[in-house]
Amino acid sequence: MTPMDFKELYVRELDNLHKEISAYVDEKELWMVAGDVKNPPGNLCIHLLGNVNHNIGALIGKTGYVRKRDEEFTLKNISKEKLLDDITSAKAMVEKVLGNAEPDEMKKDFPTEIFGKRSTEYMLSYFIGHFMYHLGQINYHRRLI
Repeated sequence: MTPMDFKELYVRELDNLHKEISAYVDEKELWMVAGDVKNPPGNLCIHLLGNVNHNIGALIGKTGYVRKRDEEFTLKNISKEKLLDDITSAKAMVEKVLGNAEPDEMKKDFPTEIFGKRSTEYMLSYFIGHFMYHLGQINYHRRLI
């Protein structure tokens, strides 16, 4: 896949995340857990943004973003407006970083080893699957509440 293909996928899923978070009428529901759901949608949103900002922004785009992964699951009661603004910012970053990436970048080793040496293309494929998994959890939670 090309950087433009990945840009299209990530932008689409960030738009879907924006729609899901926007669909919560009561902001307090973003921080509720229900049934077997252990992570509230607000934290899943923060986690997805941390993942995108770290793996695409910091590692590929050299944006200087510093990930605080523990906070992705411990921060609470961030406003819906702030979450939506952060999604919009992440989308702009993805458009810039992947929009400016050269096609041969996808075949290079990803800047950090998570599963051993893997290509950037492999890791971006893995991360989009991870993103969609958690997005599905948010969608399920919203409909469950």
